Amino acid sequence: MKKLLILVACSSLLFSSCVSSKKFAELETKQKNTQDLLNTATVKLNDCLTERSGLSAENSALKSQVATLNSTNGDLIKQVGDFATLTKKGADNLERSLESMIEKDVTINKLRDAITRRDSVNLSLVQSLKGVLGDMNDTDIEINVEKGVVFVSISDKLLFKSGSIAVTTRAKEILGKVATVVNNKPDFEFLVEGHTDSQSISTSCMKDNWDLSVLRATTVVRILQNDFGVEPARMTAGGRSQYVPKTSNDTAESRATNRRTRIVVLPKLDQFYNMIEDGLKDPAIN
Repeated sequence: MKKLLILVACSSLLFSSCVSSKKFAELETKQKNTQDLLNTATVKLNDCLTERSGLSAENSALKSQVATLNSTNGDLIKQVGDFATLTKKGADNLERSLESMIEKDVTINKLRDAITRRDSVNLSLVQSLKGVLGDMNDTDIEINVEKGVVFVSISDKLLFKSGSIAVTTRAKEILGKVATVVNNKPDFEFLVEGHTDSQSISTSCMKDNWDLSVLRATTVVRILQNDFGVEPARMTAGGRSQYVPKTSNDTAESRATNRRTRIVVLPKLDQFYNMIEDGLKDPAIN
């Protein structure tokens, strides 16, 4: 009986020992699997932490970029506003410039019209003078226009005796024809200029060529006034002596060319301004 109990006890112990080893092995396997899972989870955690760190840095960089872009955008908006202001100012300036150019263009056209009117009047005057003087067939009378002014140049030998202020027999004939034209042009004034050559002169009445040129001019003016009724207020007498020659004084022929009386026909300044005012009223210009 005692032996039987010992055998039963040994069998129980052996069975118990076998069961514990198997369970241990299972636990050990579970532990290994758990450790593997833990290791895998640790690796993944580390990867996540690394990725999180990278994402955090990227996020900071993006925030910095956003801040920069916001700042740039603000600058661009300000620049656009400034540009719009400048563009408006530029447009206003351009508009004012165009208006000024238009005004200047209108003014230029008006002045051109006035000059055209003046030139037309001068042309009419020249034609009238040539009409009355041209039939004389005398090369010692010249009629021309220079810088908008009509000039009538009459040789000394047609008007005066040599070295004198005494007029020739033809003088009144010539001056009468000139008077016919100027009397028909009441809007013109004129200057009578005496010119001499360079040879000196001295008489009881004249000290030098200044006296001779002035006295010849006043002689012509008096004839126009007294004999032909030209209004004296329209005339001016002046002497240029020998100092405005047409050519040299080297020969007798050239000196004869320089001895002359020149009648300068001048439009009255107020008449010229009236031409401009008439141009301003012209519908074709306005």
